[in-house]
Amino acid sequence: MYGKSGLFISAVIVAAGKGTRMNMDINKMFVEVGGKPILARTVKAFQASSLIDEIVLVLNSRDIVYCKQYIVDRYGFDKVKVLAAGGQVRQESVFNGLREVDEKCDIVMIHDGARPFIREDNISDCAGAACEYGASCMAVPVKDTTKAADEEGFIIKTLDRSALWSIQTPQVFRYAQILEAHKRAAADGYCGTDDCVLAERLGGRIKLVHGSYDNIKITTREDLAIAEAIVSMDEYWRD
Repeated sequence: MYGKSGLFISAVIVAAGKGTRMNMDINKMFVEVGGKPILARTVKAFQASSLIDEIVLVLNSRDIVYCKQYIVDRYGFDKVKVLAAGGQVRQESVFNGLREVDEKCDIVMIHDGARPFIREDNISDCAGAACEYGASCMAVPVKDTTKAADEEGFIIKTLDRSALWSIQTPQVFRYAQILEAHKRAAADGYCGTDDCVLAERLGGRIKLVHGSYDNIKITTREDLAIAEAIVSMDEYWRD
């Protein structure tokens, strides 16, 4: 099956973290927001997109059986083809997921499972930019004044806010490009903060796609309160 783009597009959704900052008995991915698990909200957007041909979920190994039963089967997510075990850090988890996508894959979207407020039009915009430029990344302009500081915590200078963006996911690449970037990073012992920086190391240019300030990454208990507010204020998320 190929989506309406004419290319085979895979989504790798990374949900392998332990959620230790939540200090909860349950993995944060399975915590309900607005009556639906966070991960179910995330997967739903990619399941609904006509551009996406398959979904690979990368999970903590101990969560795979639970996720299959209570997320994939419960919500009928038939685009989920593989539930892969994650690594020790996010970069390893993404690499594991990339190695599980279909061999027909042309374009791969990498998305954080803890970002449940991704819309179908965001997916479409990122896919379109990646098809045109080779790689794309969702981001929003920085709103706060941003400073650079020295090692002792004193301000060195004020940065030009007009050139600064807060990076989100999805991050989208031609599959061969990002797979090679991950292989090189692993061989070099390099660990980056996101997938874009791995592509940048090989000279890749990534087109920024204007996203949404609602596309938050749920990391702390405070983020859960913000997520509940987003659901309550926007009818789009109430179903």
